[in-house]
Amino acid sequence: MAGTWDVRSTLELTVPGIEHRMEAAKDGSRTAYMLHPDGSWARATAAGARDVPTVHQGGPRWLWDELDSIRTWLVIDGDLPIAGAAVRVDPDGACHFSRSGWSATISAR
Repeated sequence: MAGTWDVRSTLELTVPGIEHRMEAAKDGSRTAYMLHPDGSWARATAAGARDVPTVHQGGPRWLWDELDSIRTWLVIDGDLPIAGAAVRVDPDGACHFSRSGWSATISAR
């Protein structure tokens, strides 16, 4: 997913800790996997690179829906919520970002 750093970065801020995997089959189909330590998962399989995938997901968070909401924000607004977000930095170093209903926190560990 080179070239999608802005979408992936926003997803990482929104749902930290997702592991991404891609698989290409000999028949040309492609499957993307998203796995999270909380047990959330998504699997999207498409027959070809330009085909709409069939998505299955489960767990406490629907990861593909999280990704779709970020892509929708990009299409509708022309940028991502992190662009122009307000930021508050706590004394412990935690950073809180917010913009128009979107928010994310980077904890200082």
